[in-house]
Amino acid sequence: MLAGAAVRTLKSKSIRSFAFALPENSVPAADGVRAIVEGAFVGNFDPDYYKSDRKDQKIDAVTIVVPKNVQGDTRALEGPMQAGRIVAESQNFTRDLVNEPSNRMTPTILADRARKMAAEVGLSCEAYGADKIKELKMGAFWGVAQGSDEPPALIVLRYDPIGAAKDVHLGLVGKGVTFDTGGISIKPADGMEKMKYDMAGAATMIGAMRAIALLKPKVKVTAIICATENMPSGKAQKPGDVQIAMSGKSIEIINTDAEGRLILADGLCYARQLGCTHLVDAATLTGAVVVALGYVNAGIFASDDQMYQRFAKANREAGEKMWRLPLDDEYKENLKSNIADMVNAGSRWGGAIFAAMFLKEFAEDTPWIHLDIAGTAWMEDSKPWIAKGPSGIALRSLVEFVKGWSA
Repeated sequence: MLAGAAVRTLKSKSIRSFAFALPENSVPAADGVRAIVEGAFVGNFDPDYYKSDRKDQKIDAVTIVVPKNVQGDTRALEGPMQAGRIVAESQNFTRDLVNEPSNRMTPTILADRARKMAAEVGLSCEAYGADKIKELKMGAFWGVAQGSDEPPALIVLRYDPIGAAKDVHLGLVGKGVTFDTGGISIKPADGMEKMKYDMAGAATMIGAMRAIALLKPKVKVTAIICATENMPSGKAQKPGDVQIAMSGKSIEIINTDAEGRLILADGLCYARQLGCTHLVDAATLTGAVVVALGYVNAGIFASDDQMYQRFAKANREAGEKMWRLPLDDEYKENLKSNIADMVNAGSRWGGAIFAAMFLKEFAEDTPWIHLDIAGTAWMEDSKPWIAKGPSGIALRSLVEFVKGWSA
C-alpha cells in the first residue's frame, strides 16, 4: 500500500521516477522488495483509457534502496523482485480486461485476449462456441447464452508442467458475463453501466493463469472460463423455464438475473470431467455478499476445511481481505423446487449463502472453494494506493494458493 500510495501521489505531480528506501529491520528484505514492486505496479494503473485529453502521468522507474546489512546480497533479491513484477502485471492484466466496456469485451474478444496471452506465456488455450456448449449438454450455461446475439465462449487454459504431482489437478472456474442486463428479470437502469464488470471472476482466473505460467510452480492447473452476455431478447430464457445442467440436474429458473450460478454450475461440472481434483471458482455473484460484508471483504465459502486452511494461509500471505461464510445444510431448504431438482433463486435472506449452496451441488464431493467478489472486484472510490475501478481482487491469493500446492 505504501509503494502504491507513493506512486499515485508522485505521478500526479508529473514525477517520472523516484527511490523507495526499504526500512531497516522492518520486514525480511525479500518480502519488502516484492511488496514494493507489487504496490508500485498496481498503483501505476489508471482506467481512463478513452479520455481524449488523457494526461501522460505514469512512473517510469522505481529504485529500491535496501539497508546496508543486505546490500552485499542484492542478487538474492532478484527473484522476489521478478515475482512481484509478474504478479502485479498479471493483476493489471486482469484489471485491463475488466475495465473494457462490453462492446469492446464480448465473449469472443475475451477468448481472443486469453488465446493471445496464452501464446505469449506458453499456456495451452482452447476456445469453443455454442456448438461445443450444446454438445457437452451445458444446458444451464446455454440457458443464459441463448438470449444474446453475441456468441458465448467456453475457454480452457491449461498449465501442465514437467514434474507436477500426478494426484493434484487444480481447477479454476471463472464467471465471464461480459454484460449483465439481468435478462428478462431486468435490472434497474441506475448503475447498470457497471455490469461490464460481471466478468471479473473470469478475468481473475485468466490473469492468475498468466502469473502461474511465468512463475512455473510444479502443479497442474486448468482454468475454465464460461463467457456470455445475459440479455432480454425474444430468445432469452424466462422465469419458470427449466434447464438441464451438464450434470443432469434440472433447474427451475425463478430469476434470470441469478445467471452467474447457472454458468458456473456447468463450468464446475466440466472441470470435474477434465479430472480436476480441487476446485476454486471466482465470481461477482451476488449483491447479497455486499450487504453482508460491504466493499471491504470478499466472501469465501469452502466445502473442505483442509483446503480452506490452505487457501486462508495463501490469502494472509497475499494480504487480500476475505471472510469465510457458512455452508450449513439447513440452507439447502431454499434449493427446493416443486417442478425440478432445484431453483436458481431463493429467499432474499442469506442470498450469498444460497448461491454458494447452489454451486456446491455441482462441485459435489470434490473439495471446492467459492469466492464471491461482487463487492470487491470494483473499487467504488479511489484509495491512496489504487485507482477507482477494477481491483484485480483474488489474483494474488490464487497465485499463492497454487504455489502452496507446488511446495
